[in-house]
Amino acid sequence: MITSFGSINLDFVVALPRLPRPGETVSGPDHQTFPGGKGANQALAARRAGAEVRMIGAVGRDPFADLALANLRAAGVDLSGVRALDGTTGLAFIGVDPSGQNQIMVASGTNKRVSASWLKDALHPGEILMMQGEVPGPEVTIAIEAAHAAGARIFLNPAPIPDKAYAGLAREVDVLVVNEGEAEAIGAFLDLPGEPAGFVEALATGDRLVAVTLGSDGVLAGRGDELFRIRPPKVEVRDTTGAGDAFCGALAAALDRNAPLGRALCEAIAAGSLACAATGAQSSAPEAREIAMLADTLKAQ
Repeated sequence: MITSFGSINLDFVVALPRLPRPGETVSGPDHQTFPGGKGANQALAARRAGAEVRMIGAVGRDPFADLALANLRAAGVDLSGVRALDGTTGLAFIGVDPSGQNQIMVASGTNKRVSASWLKDALHPGEILMMQGEVPGPEVTIAIEAAHAAGARIFLNPAPIPDKAYAGLAREVDVLVVNEGEAEAIGAFLDLPGEPAGFVEALATGDRLVAVTLGSDGVLAGRGDELFRIRPPKVEVRDTTGAGDAFCGALAAALDRNAPLGRALCEAIAAGSLACAATGAQSSAPEAREIAMLADTLKAQ
């Protein structure tokens, strides 16, 4: 079982001829609406990758709440831990250029009021608690303490890094997934190497998996004496939104079923690559069969 403790948003996506510079307006022909939020995205990605998943988070009492939860509900994610609070559901506003690169602005709404106390009785030995950087850092810290006490494994993807508090949690988790920018930021906060190889070497232990995603160059990951470099397959990139969440969800699902580490990372890379070939943070999350077929073509080196 995987428990995702994190954000739930509704995303408004605009296809643009190019991303705007500061102070500039760039118009697109239309917009699309997708459920999002990194917590919900990763919960859905893990569910589609084959895991049993529960979501712990919050939505507002507004017309956006049901839309934000629609994909999770349809996929069979356990939503009994999602609370409706007075206020607004989180919203994200995303511009995407023809190459698939994006700019994202987020209005956090009720995501800023989630509480680690909602995890009571939800964590059990050997299960995975998956968290991200879109809920308050103090609540993530309390959640990590609760997971340690329950004997649950802790999977942290501190994206985006809002403050120094998340950096200090890097040594408190079992799985840490960051991109190159996040590795550099955490390295600066902790006085560690910020480049991928040095970052992995500094933080990976026999009990901690550290993975740095490298975009089109794949992933560099290590745990104990094991070091993996996996390059992604070639896909036609339509939208990179949600690729990192697909990577995390598939990795968590593979680890939840105790897949060998190399295979788990291949499935994560496959899921992230497949997500780049579709539009939307959640609608792009691939199914387990697709992930397995593409992962079969990859090799962990």
